[in-house]
Amino acid sequence: MTEQETQSTRTTHGTDSTDSTSDRIIEIRDARVSFEMERGVSRVLDDVDLDVQRGEILGVVGESGSGKSMLASAMLDAVVDPGVLSGDITYYPDDGDPVGVLGLSDRQLKRLRWEQISMVFQGAMSSFNPTMGVREHFVETLEAHDDDVEAGMERARELLSDLYLEPERILDSYPHELSGGMQQRALIALSLVLEPDVLVMDEPTAALDLLMQRSILSLLENLREKYDLTMVFITHDLPLVAELADRIAVMYAFELIEMGPTDEILRHAAHPYTRALLNATPNLDAPLEEMQSIEGAAPDPVDVPQGCTYGPRCPLADETCVADEPAFTRAGPDHDVACFHWEDAAEAVPFTGERLDEDPGASITEERR
Repeated sequence: MTEQETQSTRTTHGTDSTDSTSDRIIEIRDARVSFEMERGVSRVLDDVDLDVQRGEILGVVGESGSGKSMLASAMLDAVVDPGVLSGDITYYPDDGDPVGVLGLSDRQLKRLRWEQISMVFQGAMSSFNPTMGVREHFVETLEAHDDDVEAGMERARELLSDLYLEPERILDSYPHELSGGMQQRALIALSLVLEPDVLVMDEPTAALDLLMQRSILSLLENLREKYDLTMVFITHDLPLVAELADRIAVMYAFELIEMGPTDEILRHAAHPYTRALLNATPNLDAPLEEMQSIEGAAPDPVDVPQGCTYGPRCPLADETCVADEPAFTRAGPDHDVACFHWEDAAEAVPFTGERLDEDPGASITEERR
């Protein structure tokens, strides 16, 4: 890559360098979350820059502990004490002025979290009050936001029907009377009852079986089209998000390290970590012995290495990687990667399995069919 080409790419982590930034609905700049601990400051989100485009489904993937859930919480200024969130989070409504999320009052933030940006947490049962019926959850949410309860309950019934649930049966039940899949779908309906623009989902299908996971993915796609939703789907399950997302953002050690269109990431992953993550993904068409775990361990949040955080596990790491942090560079159309040696990654970390070499996207998603 020439010096001119390098300079033409973005210089901030995770931002979209195309003109489509004018269509962004959430803009994150320099987001950092830290916790004071006895043994030092724990850094669990590190200077993340990210644009979420209006109407897209963005998948955020990475190993457990990579900072994915913290990123989701940061989008809604929902980091729990004693965590400290800094940076800028901006929400761009379809009409009206941009909203600086971190400058909102408690009352304004409460309205934003349900009416503009809503969130579905993993483990639906822990999100419901077990002493309240499902209907009460909907009514309480509508009343808390001064919404018309009668009209809101009609929306609730329509949403439940869209999610292939029997509205009256669900509304007349307590959460514990529903299966895990029913609980999760009811929670999605509750999150959408105030008609938000953005739905953030943190591992929403983690506790469900494979069939129910696939069913919910299909339903989410239908909801996106019917209600003109933007979605951010947080997961450690790369095959799962590959079926749903328009773009994928890969996190490692509390940072974004690669981002691009889903097919581009699956076929031409440019970061050694992303390629290793793909090789560690179960593939029904490849022999078990060809699966490769990622050697080493993710860094301690209190002791993140200098330079490239993936350096201690990377086969391409050299003195430059130890000394300096790589900036993002363009690796393909709308495809950006933070790696000094990304052009050598395909040779250093080849995809395993015959079908994966030809078409990693098809091989991965075939596992779910």
